Amino acid sequence: MKFKSLLLHFILILMSVSGARAQAWEVGLGAGAAGYMGDLNPDNPLKITGMSAGVFAKLNFNSHWALGLHYNYGRISGDDSQSSNADFKDRNLKFYTPLNEVSAQVDFNFFDYFSGGGRKNFTPYIYAGLGGVIFNPRIKINGETRDLRLYKTEGQSTPYRNYAISIPYGAGVKYNFNSNWSFFSQLGYRTAYTDYLDDVSGAYKYPVQGDDYMHIFLADPSGHRPPGSQRGDSRKRDTYMFLQIGISYTFLSEKCFTF
Repeated sequence: MKFKSLLLHFILILMSVSGARAQAWEVGLGAGAAGYMGDLNPDNPLKITGMSAGVFAKLNFNSHWALGLHYNYGRISGDDSQSSNADFKDRNLKFYTPLNEVSAQVDFNFFDYFSGGGRKNFTPYIYAGLGGVIFNPRIKINGETRDLRLYKTEGQSTPYRNYAISIPYGAGVKYNFNSNWSFFSQLGYRTAYTDYLDDVSGAYKYPVQGDDYMHIFLADPSGHRPPGSQRGDSRKRDTYMFLQIGISYTFLSEKCFTF
């Protein structure tokens, strides 16, 4: 909660000083890849498992600072059968999930960048923010899609929430190539305040909620894990990643070049 309070205060400070600075609205879109780190991929932060796409609207307060509202869609997955780890192969869990994310992000440009009234047409930048993500881990069996959270695979009394707070952070580069138009490329991670992006968090627990074959199979595809043994890793939050390239258009005015 302290992070959210600090971010809110920082945004208010930026907005309070923006009246005395050049301002320029910017809209853009991007597309690329998505990945995740969690119980089915604990140690490879660059593993790509799906696609991503997004749009944004951004206010450039000056040549260094900007505040944007972003929407990103992605798809991530994991499959123990493809792992090189023998224990993971035996565990044999798998999932995929769509991700729908909305966030507010603050950009910091390292150079005196053009879109906010500066003189450089290129800059590296970093960003951080606060958002929320909706997810729904699924599996396809015999051509039929099943929502894993509804099967309560770790013995939950009720399904876990399919939404969570997310903390986006990352870095990229921007290049202004034709007055109003710019290219960008960025890599960003999101810490999700949930351990269930992949439907895996705690320990094996029996009996599961439901005694039919499908409930039992989805809880333990290996068929022999003992109750109480660890189903996932010890980390309590999953992370997902978007790698994108895109294009943006900045609505420049004369004021953008007068400070």
